[in-house]
Amino acid sequence: MSNYPWIASYPEGMAWELNHSHQPVYQMLADSARHWPDRTALAFMGRNISYAELKRLTECAAAGFRRLGVKPGVHVGLFLPNTPHYIISFFGVLQAGGTVVNYSPLDAARTLEHKIADSQTEVMVTLDLATLYPQMAALLDTTRLSTLVVGSMAEMTADPEAVHDQLSGSGQMAQVAVDDRHRTFAWLLSHNEPMEEPTTEPGAESVAVLQYTGGTTGAPKGAMLTHGNLTAACDQLVQALSTTLTPGEERVLAVLPPFHIYAITVNMLFGLRQGAALHLHPRFDPVAALREISNSRITVFPAVPTMFTALLNHPATADHDLSSLKMCNSGGAPLPLEIQQHFQRLSGCRVKEGWGMTETTATGTFTPQGAEPRAGSCGIPVPGVRLKIAPLDGSDGEMPPGERGELCIAGPNVMRGYWNRPDATAEAMTEDGYFRTGDVAHMDADGYVYIVDRTKDMIICSGYNVYPRNIEEAIYEHPAVEEVSVIGVPDDYRGQSPKAYIKLRQDAEPFTLEELQAFLRSRIGKHEMVHALEFRDALPRTPVGKLSKKELYEEVRAAAAATGTS
Repeated sequence: MSNYPWIASYPEGMAWELNHSHQPVYQMLADSARHWPDRTALAFMGRNISYAELKRLTECAAAGFRRLGVKPGVHVGLFLPNTPHYIISFFGVLQAGGTVVNYSPLDAARTLEHKIADSQTEVMVTLDLATLYPQMAALLDTTRLSTLVVGSMAEMTADPEAVHDQLSGSGQMAQVAVDDRHRTFAWLLSHNEPMEEPTTEPGAESVAVLQYTGGTTGAPKGAMLTHGNLTAACDQLVQALSTTLTPGEERVLAVLPPFHIYAITVNMLFGLRQGAALHLHPRFDPVAALREISNSRITVFPAVPTMFTALLNHPATADHDLSSLKMCNSGGAPLPLEIQQHFQRLSGCRVKEGWGMTETTATGTFTPQGAEPRAGSCGIPVPGVRLKIAPLDGSDGEMPPGERGELCIAGPNVMRGYWNRPDATAEAMTEDGYFRTGDVAHMDADGYVYIVDRTKDMIICSGYNVYPRNIEEAIYEHPAVEEVSVIGVPDDYRGQSPKAYIKLRQDAEPFTLEELQAFLRSRIGKHEMVHALEFRDALPRTPVGKLSKKELYEEVRAAAAATGTS
């Protein structure tokens, strides 16, 4: 371990060797229900669900999923916002022996179709909201889906009738079909007979979640996250934050979307493992978040940089008390130092940065409690993780401190591989067993990591990974487009936004940004949408004739420097 410089940066009493429990994911909830049966596990729209009740609901859901044929090898999709339905379904599927596949409401229809086919999803859980149900109902006839389990947001609130009337009156509810391909969430929970224990308890290498992640080319790939990956990630967080949080006493503001690995690991699994009360919000609303922090005395707030920015810029912030916060974590994208310092002055709570990705179950680095932040650094490796900076030429050596290279990671939180893609898995791994992240970074002599660039063509928009190739392929379907290059340009709120540089076909008429967005709406996700457009007579090329983005990025950097916005 003498080659691991970060160990010397660990706080006194914190070990780098990981104390890993190696248990099925659902056992974490069972343990918490045993330790804190009467403690609130979920708080949602006026209703509090205790740990004992949540355990009972997940067992009912597991029995219901078993009735639908869910067992080892069966994949169940979750197309849900931050409501109790998600957490109940997540644990219910795993207890039934199945695998969870997360689906994003931001995805375009063609992406949803690909994920259903690729993952072999047979059962899908969603809500009767107009923003969700119609998308999945349309796919019942065109994909392998056999059953939709449809819940109602109102049924999990303190006043179901009033909430139902409010949603219905505002046009937010969809008309749900009644046939043998549909089941209600209430039906799923009606199976209160004791569920037989799984014939074989899942091992550490059993896949618990298929979490899709984009790629620089082609369709999204499913990262196979095992029971061992998920429990290891929770164990890493427990060990890294042992001096910060008190089990059984914390209150977490859960506004991150549950289909994102950051929310799954940090909000849901780690929160429930620690016996915290999760205050669920279906979407991020600055005023609602401020009110929740102030009134419920929230202590933990995991977020992305755009959320902290939104709170700082909102006029209502000054009217709310944020002093209860004792752990704020920012992930998904770099957090500007100015935002970090401003939020600390406002709340008294220092925002900690960390780094992780889908393939590492969201964990990778952390900033120790009490450590002074280092500008530009995402911290040191979490317990049990090994990092190295490999040469950018793809060889398996290791760069000395301060020298740039590709960030590579190994540890029990690193995925088993890509679903049905052994070629992509092999390409992503080094000969000595490290996962190549695609991030260009350097590490200082104390083990602190600084990510400075990416080897992959990727944009980070509000914490979401956006791959320009996917946008370009959609734009190429426009009959007026001859060539296109998409890059990420600075965005004060989102961090980066996609901009399209287009060369038109001969005699084709130019179109507006709004017209391009309308054309793309059914082809790409909301988070991928182009926010700027520029026509060019010619696009930059490499000496061998390939389209080149380097010159476009240089133009953007020069323009930012000239206006003082860089």
